[in-house]
Amino acid sequence: MNMSINFPHLGIYLGHVGKNIQFLGIDIAYYGIVIAIAMVAGVSLILAEAKRTEQDEDFYLNMLILSILIGIVGARVYYVAFSWENYKDNLWEILNTRGGGLAIYGGILFGAATACIYSRRKKVLQGQMVDTACLGLILGQIIGRWGNFFNREAFGGYTDNLLAMQLPVDAVRRNEITAQMWEHVQTVEGVMYIQVHPTFLYESLWNLLVLAFLLWYRRRKKFQGEVFFLYLAGYGIGRFWIEGLRTDQLKAAVGGIQFPVSRLLSLLLAVAGGTAILVIRHREKCKKRSEQYSESDDSTDMEHGGGAGSAAPKD
Repeated sequence: MNMSINFPHLGIYLGHVGKNIQFLGIDIAYYGIVIAIAMVAGVSLILAEAKRTEQDEDFYLNMLILSILIGIVGARVYYVAFSWENYKDNLWEILNTRGGGLAIYGGILFGAATACIYSRRKKVLQGQMVDTACLGLILGQIIGRWGNFFNREAFGGYTDNLLAMQLPVDAVRRNEITAQMWEHVQTVEGVMYIQVHPTFLYESLWNLLVLAFLLWYRRRKKFQGEVFFLYLAGYGIGRFWIEGLRTDQLKAAVGGIQFPVSRLLSLLLAVAGGTAILVIRHREKCKKRSEQYSESDDSTDMEHGGGAGSAAPKD
């Protein structure tokens, strides 16, 4: 199998990009190494943010360990559930995660649910918790997407744009090669390459921009939880667009129609995040106006001697 990966328009030609390394005779997948680095980086940022905002770092460390473990299980469950055709005849393959097969949405949903339940039991403010946790979550996503690079997976359809990526045909799953890709197959020194959208790179760069914005905005937020809702909206918008480029979308059949699950979920997150911000901001404005009117009425009553405790007029 040819192990090269090229970005021809950028002049980048990587002759050998392995999928694993050996340590003490054991194969360790780069995918797993990248995910581990992503987790450590994400946890480190969350703990740093907790320290900056004078929160209990031990609470976050305990919560994150539990959320990560359950999130990994959730990521696999989500992937298998919507790729059941690949596993129904070989159930033992469900346990084999060495070649990939972890869906980020499953990890987010299971991990977030665990974090919310844990924080509620510990009586920690939900809004502040999710604002803190989402910073580490998106950093982990930025790094974790590079696991797809080593696995030659999660790519899009044919493109000839500046960031176009070339992958050897024998290094990818045949069912992910579309007719358009076959039409534009290029042969270089006897090796057949497909040229595709590097969607893992698109998502990593998009999330980097979202993280930069969140780090800038977190000191300016209007209410607890706003940073988290901005994360949902920002990530959802980018993922909705990028997911539409991929050739390996997870789909569910409803009434005989195939629906792209992750893309629909992305749209739902974007709408939910944006709507929550608008609704809560409007509610906060109405609350402030009500308080201002109340203070104004009290001041007027005092000026006219009608305040509580004022002396009654004598005859």
